[in-house]
Amino acid sequence: MAKLQNTTERTMFYGARPLIFERAKYMRLHMTNPEKKLWEHVKKNQILGMRFISQHPISYYIADFYCHKIKLVIEVDGNSHLSEEAQEYDKGRKAEFEKFGITELRFKNEIIINDIDKVIKEITYICKDLINRL
Repeated sequence: MAKLQNTTERTMFYGARPLIFERAKYMRLHMTNPEKKLWEHVKKNQILGMRFISQHPISYYIADFYCHKIKLVIEVDGNSHLSEEAQEYDKGRKAEFEKFGITELRFKNEIIINDIDKVIKEITYICKDLINRL
């Protein structure tokens, strides 16, 4: 991958390295069922015209879904996020996102599978709030 210049492309990825891009590509091809279900509702500017990208590299991390315009990350949490170690990792990840002014929104797999309408309403509410702050 070519070295990125100090452009929108550069700032969208916050210094992510080529290995992170390779992992993101793999993860895009192997999304979990809850990720796929949520993706069907956020892709193609379906929420207030906001463009979300799936498995988006940000610094050392890969966000499940990211909207650059309003700096919103949406994470889908499965059982792997329940361990103490995973929760510590998630805290560090959130702190890194906050450093860049990015808001992080998390949903458990179960809520996405069982009540996607509630999830979309919450995402829409947060998007409206972030748009109003622009």
